[in-house]
Amino acid sequence: MEPTRRNFAQQLDELRDRVLHMGGLVEAAVQRSLRAVVERDQGLAVSVIEEIEPEINHLEMEVDDRALRLMALQQPMAVDLRFVAAALKIGNDLERMGDLAVNIAEGVPRLLALPLAPPTVDLPLMATRANQMLRSSLDALMQRNPGLARQVLASDDEVDQMRDAIFHDLIAGMVRDPRQAECNLALLFIARNLERIADHATNIAEDVIFWIEGVDVRHHGAPPRGPA
Repeated sequence: MEPTRRNFAQQLDELRDRVLHMGGLVEAAVQRSLRAVVERDQGLAVSVIEEIEPEINHLEMEVDDRALRLMALQQPMAVDLRFVAAALKIGNDLERMGDLAVNIAEGVPRLLALPLAPPTVDLPLMATRANQMLRSSLDALMQRNPGLARQVLASDDEVDQMRDAIFHDLIAGMVRDPRQAECNLALLFIARNLERIADHATNIAEDVIFWIEGVDVRHHGAPPRGPA
C-alpha cells in the first residue's frame, strides 16, 4: 500500500477507535446513572455529571474535527466517505446519549429527598437492554457487520414495550397511592430517557448499515442488502 493511502487508512482506523472509545464511556455513563438511582447513591450520579460527560463532550469535538479534516484533506470516496459521514452522525448520537445519562443522574437528588423508596419496576432491566443495543451497534461498527446492526433495529420494539409496561405500572401505582406521585413521575422521566437512549442506539445501527451497504433504512425498516 502506498504511503499516502496507508496514512489515510490509519486515520480512518483512528477515527473509528475514537468513536468506539466514546461509546464505551456512554455505556459506563448509562450504567452508573442507573446504579445511582437504584442504590440511591448521589456520589455515582455526580461522577456521571462531572467526570464522564465532559470527556464524552470532548471526544465528540475530536471525532468532528478528525472527520471534517478527512473530508477536507483526503476527499474520501464511496464506502470511505460513507464511513466518515456515519462517524459524524454517530458521534452526535453518542453525545446525546451522554446527555440523557446526565438527565437520569440529575434526578437522583430529587429521589433522595423523597420519603418513599422507589417502587420496584424494571428500570434496571430496561437500562440493560438499552446498553446491550448500544454495545451491539458498536460491535457492528467494529466488525463491519450489518446483520448485527439489523438485530439492534429489531430490539427497539422490545425496549418500547418495556417502557409502556413501566409507564402503566407507575401510573397505576399513583392511582392506588397518590403519595407515590412525585416519586413515580421521577421514574417515568428516567424511563423516557432510557427509551431515548435506545432510539439513539438504533440510529447508530442504521448508520452502520448505511456505511457498509449504502442503504438508508431510517424510514423504511431493514430492506435487503444494497450496493457496497
